[in-house]
Amino acid sequence: MEIVDYIIADDKRLVELSLAGDDIAFEYLFNRYSDAIRRLLLQRSASVEDTEDLLQETFIKVYVNLQRYSAEYTFGQWIYTIARNTHIDFERRRQEELSIDEKFSAPAASTPSPEESLISIQQHSQIEQYINSLPEKYRSIFVMRFLEDYSYEEIVEKLHLPMGTVKTQIHRARELMCNLIRSNEE
Repeated sequence: MEIVDYIIADDKRLVELSLAGDDIAFEYLFNRYSDAIRRLLLQRSASVEDTEDLLQETFIKVYVNLQRYSAEYTFGQWIYTIARNTHIDFERRRQEELSIDEKFSAPAASTPSPEESLISIQQHSQIEQYINSLPEKYRSIFVMRFLEDYSYEEIVEKLHLPMGTVKTQIHRARELMCNLIRSNEE
C-alpha cells in the first residue's frame, strides 16, 4: 500500500490490515489516537512519566487484543475504554503498594481563612445561579458532565441520545456558561 492509502484509510480498514500483519497500519492507528489518549491519561495521572508508561501499556493491550475489537463500537471508544481501564488498574496497583501508615494517614489540615470561606461561598452561589439560568436540556447535561463527572458514554446511555448530540449539547452548554461568566465580569 502507498502512504496516502494509510492516511485516508478509516479505522476499520487499518484494523483489518493490522490483523493481517501490516505493522505500518498499526503505526497509523497509534499516530491517530496517541495524542488524545495521552491527554486523557495526563489529566488523570500524577506525572508525565506515568502517563507515558500508561500510554505504552494501553497500546500494547490494543495490539495484543486487536482481534477482540468489535466494529459495533468506534475504534476510538474501544481504545478509550482500554486506556481508562489501564489507568484504573495502575491506580489500584499503586494503592496496594502503599504501606498501612500511608493509606490511613490524614492529610495536613489546611483550613481557609474566614475571608477565603466567604469568597468561596459567594463563588459557589454565583456558579449555581449561572447553572440555573441555563436552558434545561443544557443544564442537566452540564451538571452530569462537569459536576457529576459522567463520561460521554455514560451520558449517552443515561439520556438515550446519540453520541454526536451529547457532544454538541455539552459544547453548547460550556459556551453558554462561558458567555454568562464573561457577561457578568464586564
